[in-house]
Amino acid sequence: MNFFILLALAIGLSMDAFAVSVCLGLSVKKVTIKRLLVAGLYFGIFQAVMPLIGYIVASGFADMIITFDHFIAFGLLLFLGGKMIFGSFKKDEATEKDASLSPKHMLPLAIATSIDALAVGVSFAFLQVNIIPAVLFIGITTFILSAAGVKIGSIFGAKFKSKAELLGGIILILIGTNILLEHLGVFPWS
Repeated sequence: MNFFILLALAIGLSMDAFAVSVCLGLSVKKVTIKRLLVAGLYFGIFQAVMPLIGYIVASGFADMIITFDHFIAFGLLLFLGGKMIFGSFKKDEATEKDASLSPKHMLPLAIATSIDALAVGVSFAFLQVNIIPAVLFIGITTFILSAAGVKIGSIFGAKFKSKAELLGGIILILIGTNILLEHLGVFPWS
């Protein structure tokens, strides 16, 4: 696999994590290095580990993973997006909350955005890709784009704070819906 194909693949795989990172940035009071690192590490590590798992598991479970990966991602993003939308209507003006960096919040997001990478890892096994450099490149690319996403979201969120959580929830649901529709073949050009 040449560098440009791997770069395109890494950017494509990281787009969901980037979009979710923008949503995280929308709901923060202040962007700190810690926030950038936590988002980047969660998403980057999961985007690197999932193809490695897929590669290792490869053909034995490929059909089972590909059969339901989109439903898992859709369900997680629908739940999290719905929760954000519901939270946007709460009148809790007294205490403004930052997006949580806790494992309880970040782990489902990281899993949901990286589940497609599992299937990519399976294809890597069939293509005989040098897996370690490939997953490191995917992880680093996702780390950079996720950290940038948090910063971009915080800039946008500073101007439109009142609707940020609502928008973030809608975006998560749209990402989940897109994943589901792509895998069901509704978007054959994707």
